[in-house]
Amino acid sequence: MVKYSSTALDNVFLALADPTRRAMLGNLAKQSLSVGELAAPYEMSLAAASKHIKLLERAGLIERTVQGRTHLCRLNAMPMHAGMEWIRHYEQFWTARLDALAALLCAEDEAAAKAARKKPRRKGQ
Repeated sequence: MVKYSSTALDNVFLALADPTRRAMLGNLAKQSLSVGELAAPYEMSLAAASKHIKLLERAGLIERTVQGRTHLCRLNAMPMHAGMEWIRHYEQFWTARLDALAALLCAEDEAAAKAARKKPRRKGQ
């Protein structure tokens, strides 16, 4: 498995664990937004939205630039790559297990079909 910083990976998964933060990232995938614009769709105070944004920043998923009094946020999807690679490792695990199950079921079907062909028929059937 590919090695990643445990803290960085923990921060990405923590950031993605909350539906509000995932929605914020979805909005940022469309365009850069100010902190106020990013917070506007949610029924929460600007201070609460700011906490979500700071957590996303800590995970490296948002980059903030300051233009005068406006804080502009933009998406940085690169840190999600580590999470995808971590999940991909387990995808291989489950693919191998499901392939083994499929092979077992096919073998059982073939054995049942073979047994049915060998079974002698009684008169009247």
